[in-house]
Amino acid sequence: MSALFSPATLRGLTLRNRTVVAPMCQYSARDGLANDWHLVHLGRFALGGFGLVIFEATGVTAEGRISYGDLGLWNDEQIAPLTRIVDFLHSQGAAAGIQLAHAGRKASTPVSWNDTARMSEAEKAAVGYQHWTPVAPSAIAHAAEDPDYQTPTALDAAGISNLIDAFVAAARRADQAGFDTVEIHAAHGYLLNQFLSPLANQRTDQYGGSRENRMRLVLEITAAVRAVWPAEKPLLVRLSVSDWHPDGWQVEDSVALARELKALGVDAIDCSSGGFDGAAVKAAANYQVPFAQAVRDGADIPTIAVGLLGDIQGAETILTSGQADFIALARGALDDPNWALHANHELGASDYTLWPKQANRVSSRDRSLGLRSFATS
Repeated sequence: MSALFSPATLRGLTLRNRTVVAPMCQYSARDGLANDWHLVHLGRFALGGFGLVIFEATGVTAEGRISYGDLGLWNDEQIAPLTRIVDFLHSQGAAAGIQLAHAGRKASTPVSWNDTARMSEAEKAAVGYQHWTPVAPSAIAHAAEDPDYQTPTALDAAGISNLIDAFVAAARRADQAGFDTVEIHAAHGYLLNQFLSPLANQRTDQYGGSRENRMRLVLEITAAVRAVWPAEKPLLVRLSVSDWHPDGWQVEDSVALARELKALGVDAIDCSSGGFDGAAVKAAANYQVPFAQAVRDGADIPTIAVGLLGDIQGAETILTSGQADFIALARGALDDPNWALHANHELGASDYTLWPKQANRVSSRDRSLGLRSFATS
C-alpha cells in the first residue's frame, strides 16, 4: 500500500487515506446557510475518494465573514444544512471538517461576480448582499489604496472576549452538526493571523508587541475550543507559516507557536503561507512543502502540506520522505474531483473499492480499454 493511501489516525478519527480537500470559499451562501451548491461541491470530493473534506472558512460571527456569501456558524439555524452535507460525506466514507474563521480587517469584501454597484435593491436582496465595518487588532486597513478593504475598528477587551466566546459557540455547533474535526483558521491575513503578524498588529496591550503577546489570542481561542470540542475528535489549526515579508511573521515564529498549540491539544497543523499586502510570495509546485517540514520537525507535530501539490508521485514522495503527513488539494481538487481515485490507481491499487459502488462500472471500461490495473506492458 502506498503512503498516500494508508489509513491515518488522529485521536479517535481514522481517515481512510491521507488525501485532504482544503477549505475553499464558494461565496454562494445567504445569511451563512449552506445550500445545494455546497452539497454538490463538497459531496463530489467524497465520491472522488478523498479521506478528509474540510468545508470553507465559516464565520463564527456574521461580521467575521470574508463576504456576505460565506458560510456561518453563529446561530443554530445554520446547523441542519451543514448536517445534511456531513451525513452525505460520511455515507461515502469521507471524514468531514470545518474551518472556523474570522476575517478581521479583510471582512465585508465584495463577491467578484456580483457587480453590486449596478444592482437594484431587489437584486442585492436576492444574493443576500450585506456591508459592514470590520474589526481588527489595530485600526489599519489591509491595503489602503484598494477600495475593497476598509479601515477597521480596533477590537477592545470586550470585543476580544466576545470573539473567544463566538469560536467556542461555533465549535459546539460544529459538533452538533456531526463534524469529525474543526480547523481554527489563523492564516492568510485573516483576524487571528492579523494578531500574530507585526504587519497588522500594532497594539500596546497584552495582545500586542512581543511574539508571546501576539500569540496570546490564538492560544486562548485554541484552549477554549479544545475544552468544548470532544476529546476523541482531533483539532486542527491552519497557519500562514510565513508572511513572505521581511517585517512579518516568520517560519521560526510558526514553529514556536506550533509547539504551544500541540501542548494545548492540537493534533495537526495545516501549513499554508502569505496573506498580507506587500508579500513576495514565490508560488510554484510544492512551494509550501518546506513550511510543512519545518513545523513537523521543529514542533514534532503532524502537518498537512498544501499548495500546488497535484503531482501524484510527488505527493507520495512528500509523505515517504517525512516532509508532511497529509496532502491537501484545493484548486487541484476543483480541476479533478476524482484526483484521489486516480492517484490510488497510479500508486499501484489494482481494485476499485475506493470508487463509489454506483461508479464501479468504470472497472469494466478500464478492462475493455486496457487501462489502469488492466494495462499490459
